[in-house]
Amino acid sequence: MAMKDYSDEFKADAVALYESMPGATYKSIAADLGRTSRRRPRGRSGR
Repeated sequence: MAMKDYSDEFKADAVALYESMPGATYKSIAADLGRTSRRRPRGRSGR
């Protein structure tokens, strides 16, 4: 899957949101921004 190219404004908003929420996780910030985390956990891929 190709990585998406987000605007500088979107990235700045994401960082500001993260910094304003103590204890926030990547997953919670992604949900707040309407994105989903599609990262596969490391380990066995089933292949």
